Amino acid sequence: MGFIRQQEEKLAVKWLKWQHQKMNHPLPDDAALERNAEKIVDEAHRIAKEKGRNIYSIMKELISDLKKEK
Repeated sequence: MGFIRQQEEKLAVKWLKWQHQKMNHPLPDDAALERNAEKIVDEAHRIAKEKGRNIYSIMKELISDLKKEK
């Protein structure tokens, strides 16, 4: 895994933690957060390839959508 990909996943984990804290939800274990972060980054890259959009804004939308589902 490349450096940039690792940084994107770390950012997604931080974002997920922040969202959980903001909503006063208990934090899932680190492994679950990392799996969700991987999925978010994968999906963000897929969408960016299709639509030519910014990865960060796509990740932000995906995390928001994930929180709405729970």
